[in-house]
Amino acid sequence: MSKKTEKKEEAAAPKAEAKPVKAEKPKAEKKHKEEKGAHALYKIEGDKATRLRPTCERCGTGYFMADHHDRYTCGHCGFTRYKHA
Repeated sequence: MSKKTEKKEEAAAPKAEAKPVKAEKPKAEKKHKEEKGAHALYKIEGDKATRLRPTCERCGTGYFMADHHDRYTCGHCGFTRYKHA
């Protein structure tokens, strides 16, 4: 046989190499975040609704301020009001 036919025979032979199987990891449960929305901004007692966060002094009603550990901040205009120590 010539060298050309030997190469063709080697190329035609299927390679039966087994790929290593990955070990499947158990899926971790997802942590659910608290739902956000209007129900997080109000506390309903009977037939009255009270606001849990202050409204912005510059923007007026309808713009709640974000509650940080040491301050309240308006996301609309950037107004910051510090909490009492």
